[in-house]
Amino acid sequence: MARMRAVDAAVLILEKEGSTQAFGLPGAAINPFYSAMRAHGGIKHVLARHVEAASHMAEGYTRARAGNIGVCIGTSGPAGTDMITGLYSASADSIPILCITGQAPVAKLHKEDFQAVDISSIAAPVAKWAVTVMEAAQVPGTFQKAFQIMRSSRPGPVLVDLPVDVQLAEIEFDIDTYEPLPLARPAATRLQAEKVLTMLASGSRPLIVAGGGIINADAADLLMEFAELTGIPVVPTLMGWGAIADDHPLSAGMVGLQTSHRYGNATMLAADVVLGIGNRWANRHTGGLDVYTAGRKFIHVDIEPTQIGRVFAPDYGVVSDARLALEVLVEVAREWADRLPDRTAWAAECRERRTTLQRQTHFDAVPIKPQRVYEEMNRAFGPDTRYVSTIGLSQIQAAQMLHVYRPRHWINAGQAGPLGWTLPAALGVAVADPSATVVALSGDYDFQFLIEELAVGAQFNIPYIHVVVNNSYLGLIRQAQRGFEMDYCVQLSFDNINSPEVQGYGVDHLKVAEGLGCKALRVVEPDDILPALEQAKKLMVEHQVPIVVEVILERITNVSMGLEIDNIVEFD
Repeated sequence: MARMRAVDAAVLILEKEGSTQAFGLPGAAINPFYSAMRAHGGIKHVLARHVEAASHMAEGYTRARAGNIGVCIGTSGPAGTDMITGLYSASADSIPILCITGQAPVAKLHKEDFQAVDISSIAAPVAKWAVTVMEAAQVPGTFQKAFQIMRSSRPGPVLVDLPVDVQLAEIEFDIDTYEPLPLARPAATRLQAEKVLTMLASGSRPLIVAGGGIINADAADLLMEFAELTGIPVVPTLMGWGAIADDHPLSAGMVGLQTSHRYGNATMLAADVVLGIGNRWANRHTGGLDVYTAGRKFIHVDIEPTQIGRVFAPDYGVVSDARLALEVLVEVAREWADRLPDRTAWAAECRERRTTLQRQTHFDAVPIKPQRVYEEMNRAFGPDTRYVSTIGLSQIQAAQMLHVYRPRHWINAGQAGPLGWTLPAALGVAVADPSATVVALSGDYDFQFLIEELAVGAQFNIPYIHVVVNNSYLGLIRQAQRGFEMDYCVQLSFDNINSPEVQGYGVDHLKVAEGLGCKALRVVEPDDILPALEQAKKLMVEHQVPIVVEVILERITNVSMGLEIDNIVEFD
C-alpha cells in the first residue's frame, strides 16, 4: 500500500466518490488539505468571499444536478460557524453537501487554542453527521462513511472537522481498492403499491402532491408516467416545482398560503383522495390542517419513517424512496390499466380552473408593479432557464407567476429561507451547469446580504443573470406588520449622497455591482423590462460575468397570501 498524508487520502476519496467541485476559503488550519488538492489536481475550486456563501454555493451545485454533492471548505473556528446556516438550509431541504473544516491540533482542543471551537457539537443539530477526526488512520473511513450517510435514506449534509496534525500525519492507504459503501434506501412493496392504487381508485377526484423528494430521487420521469397512466392531476410543492411541466395537461398548480395558485388551492379543496410523494406537508403548503384535510383521505409516501404522521396522520403511509415507490406504482398501474377509473372529466375540470383562476400581471404603472416583472421574465426566458431564489415577496410572487417546465429548474431554499442565499446558490448552479441560462431573483435586501460574492462570478467567469426587484423595503415583513398596525424597522430607503439618481432608494446596486467586476442595468419604466432582460442575455455571453438587472418597483405592494387555503387575500 502507498504511504501518504491523511489529507492526500481524503482528496483521493473525494475524486473516487465523484465530488470534484469545491467552494471555500483557505486558512492556516486547513492549508494541508489545500496542499493536497493542489498536488493531486482532481478537485476544482472556487474561492468564495465568505464561508457562509461557500456553503450556499455547494448547495446550489448539489441541487442543480442529480448525483452532485457540493463540497465547501474552510479553516477552523469562525469558518465552521459561518457554515452553520448552509448546513441548516441543506438539512432542512434534504440536500447532501460536505463541509470540511480545519481544526487546532488534537492536543490543544481543550486549551482554548486560537480559533479552536467544538464545531462538531455546534453543527450536530443541523447536520446528518458532524465529526472531529481524532486519529489520522480514521480519515479514510470517516470520509467513506460521510458519503454513505449523505446519500442514504433521507439525504443531508455532513461536516468533517480535521485537526491540523491529523491532516499532516502519514497513513497507509490504497485508493485502487477503495469502493463506496452500499446505500440504504427503503422501497415500497408490491402489496403497498396495490393498496395505494386501490385507495386512489376509491375516490372520484384524486390528486397527487409531488414533493422535493421526487426531485432529489431523480424520479420526475416516473411521476409523469404514473400520472399519465392513472390520469390523476399533479400538484407540485414549492420544492417539487418542475417535477411536472407547468403546461402539462395534468399540471394542477401549486397549493398553499403564499407560493400557490388560485386554481391549485381550488383543486385541492375539491379533491377527495390525495397521494403525497416525497413531501413534508409543510405548514405554508397546508395552512390550517382542519381546512386542508377536511373531507379528504390521505396517502403519504416518504423516505424518512418519522415524516409519516409528523404533521398529521395519513390514512395510509408508505416508507420508501420516491423513485423506488414510483417504479412499483408504475408497474402495478400498467398491469391494472383496464381496471383504473377514467379520470378525463376530473382532469378537464382542473384544467378549466387553470384557465379561469389567473392573477393579473399586466400593469403599466410607474413606479413599476412587481407583477409586470414576472410577466416579462416569462417572455424573456424559455423552458431551459434555471431559476434560483430564496425568500421574500419577490420569491412568493415569482412562484405565483413564473413558469417552470423541468426538474431542478426552480432551485429554492425552501424550509430555511436564509436571506443572502440566492446569489451564492446561483453561482453554484451556474458552475454545475455552465451551458444553462441561470436567472436569480432577489429583493433588494436578499441581494445585499452576500452581494460581495458577485466578485466571485467576475473572477471565475461564472455568468448568470440576477434580477433584483427593488422597493427599498423589507417587503414581506412590512406586509406581516400590517396585523400589528405598524411599519417599523423595515425601510431601507435613504438619500444616497453619492447617487442622487437612485431617488431615495438608498443603495446604488449598479455602482456596487460594477465595482465588483460585473455589468448592471437599471429599469424604471415597465416597457423597458423586456429589452433590459434581452440585453442582459447578450452581456452575459459577451463578458462571462454576472449581469444584474435592477427593476425599481413601487415602494409598497401587498402580495396574495392568507392563513388558510380557502381564504387567500388577493391584491392587485
